[in-house]
Amino acid sequence: MVTNWGRKAMVAALVASTTLVAACATETTYRPATGSGFNRSGYSDIRIEQNRFRVTFAGNTVTDRDVVERYLLFRAAELTVQNGYDYFVMADRDTDRQARTFSTGGGFGPGFGGFGGGLWGPRWGFYGRGFGYRAWDPFWGGPWGGWGGGADVRTVDRYEASAEIVMFKGTPERGNVRAFNARSVIDNIGPTVRLPKP
Repeated sequence: MVTNWGRKAMVAALVASTTLVAACATETTYRPATGSGFNRSGYSDIRIEQNRFRVTFAGNTVTDRDVVERYLLFRAAELTVQNGYDYFVMADRDTDRQARTFSTGGGFGPGFGGFGGGLWGPRWGFYGRGFGYRAWDPFWGGPWGGWGGGADVRTVDRYEASAEIVMFKGTPERGNVRAFNARSVIDNIGPTVRLPKP
């Protein structure tokens, strides 16, 4: 029997998961960074010296690595022009992949799908050939002869690219593969950049 408190917990879990899915359903647009930690997305920069900046672009869980690196390059070019320079040199560049594993469902009772949608424990997960990830907890049993269903386990990735750039006036030295003409980068990458809707 599901209690009134149990129903409220189910509804709260459903609302939270729906909000999370809706928030991450589209790739990150080109905008200043918002959020923090694993949920941070957008660009940020910090001045290190007069002509040297640290630039970062973080994507959400549906933003491809290519998009994150392209937006980083675009931000570096935009920042260069905004500060009155003509080209920039990538002194350092890195793309970091962050992964987080989530587990939901399983373990409360027939048709319930987990206490609060997987918000309560203790419970243990395991992988079995032929039936995938399953969960067991000491109170409600599980696939070893009690109630409960399997746990839904998934891993999501997000990418964050960062670079230290040095800005200069004039024309880049020929053959320097780390030097980028800022206006050319803006002209070539600009049409592929998704801006937020007003």
